[in-house]
Amino acid sequence: MKVFLKNLLLSILISFILIIILSIIMSNTNMSDNLLNPVIIGIVFFSLLVSAFNMTRNKKEKGIVFGSFLGISYIFMLYIISSCVLMDFSLSLNSLIFIVLGILGGAIGGILGVNF
Repeated sequence: MKVFLKNLLLSILISFILIIILSIIMSNTNMSDNLLNPVIIGIVFFSLLVSAFNMTRNKKEKGIVFGSFLGISYIFMLYIISSCVLMDFSLSLNSLIFIVLGILGGAIGGILGVNF
């Protein structure tokens, strides 16, 4: 459980740092706002991939299970926080894309971690 929470925090930290870098880039360039959503999805996917890999690299089994659970936990936390801030608990197509890619990012990272 301790390893899981450590890697959940790692994924949040990676996402936070990359989103700050993205905001600096967007404020100093003429980057289109249309690119914002795909880049944020990529950031979430990457952070889950890295943290799930880190979590499962010392395990020899169930990487897909642990990685998927990490992805589900991260996306659930993200959904609850953003819904509370925006006062909107509805699910959109964008939310479903985040859920699927969050689970996939964690699962792929878990598989890679177990196999390395």
